[in-house]
Amino acid sequence: MKLGVAPPANRGIGILDFILRLIAITGTLAGAIAMATTNQTLPFFSRFVRFRAKFDDLPSFAFFVVASSIVSVYLILSLAFSVLHIVKANAVNSRVLLLFLDTAAMGLLMAGSSAAAAIVQLAHEGNNKVNWFAICVQYNSFCKRVSGSLIGSYAGVLMLILLILLSGVALSRR
Repeated sequence: MKLGVAPPANRGIGILDFILRLIAITGTLAGAIAMATTNQTLPFFSRFVRFRAKFDDLPSFAFFVVASSIVSVYLILSLAFSVLHIVKANAVNSRVLLLFLDTAAMGLLMAGSSAAAAIVQLAHEGNNKVNWFAICVQYNSFCKRVSGSLIGSYAGVLMLILLILLSGVALSRR
């Protein structure tokens, strides 16, 4: 192999990195949009008195939307580095930077997803010990949509874990 020319496997790692980032963008952005647009209104005794459930009624859901949005923007911006790794497969400094940033993004996304998942579980099951009732019996559409947004978010977490591992493999091949 010539000096300064990256092996074809490194270029393949760069292409896989790009594809995983696109999948992660799809999951995190879809999760954020689904959560941010979730609401349901129920009538109470009459059509003039209504109860409304919105995502921003619960701080954990608001944190989820902010965290998912930040990670989505980061992943979109990181596509430029991913393209750089396809073109220049032996770039090391940018790959190390992405390794650290991907780890931070994964931590932020996991924190937001976990906080929202705890509230979703409480909404589905309730807690009899403290007299919290399961609200998903009444707000079924709201709960289904919120639960669905978590699926996209956890898919994004999985893709970020794979990206971190992939960066480690690419750096070890150097």
